[in-house]
Amino acid sequence: MSLCFIDSNVILYLLSSDHAKADRAEMILSARGVISVQVLNEIVSVCLRKLKMSWDEIEQLLAAVRAATEVVSITVEMHDKARDIAKRYQYSFYDALICAAALLTGASTLLTEDMHAGMNIEGLTITNPFR
Repeated sequence: MSLCFIDSNVILYLLSSDHAKADRAEMILSARGVISVQVLNEIVSVCLRKLKMSWDEIEQLLAAVRAATEVVSITVEMHDKARDIAKRYQYSFYDALICAAALLTGASTLLTEDMHAGMNIEGLTITNPFR
């Protein structure tokens, strides 16, 4: 089974009123993918700023996400790789950092709704799991 890296936008669908997408996000998490600390940071930011969730609610969500995934730290190597990806593929730096984290953890698939589905970056296939 190939290793999947999960972007924050996929995880945030756990909170969606779109039941099909929420169920799909739950299924993805149950498969035990990989995320980075950046993904956790993005989840907190959206939950606070857009969803106006309480810290208790956010902490419960984060605990569930951390229990269901492997969380990797952001490293200088990821930063350097992200700069290369951003330059080469014209991605925003933060999207490139997600790609770099996925590549350096050995993932073959990046599950995200925000990038070019079908694109392959050095063996990493970007997939929109909601299509």
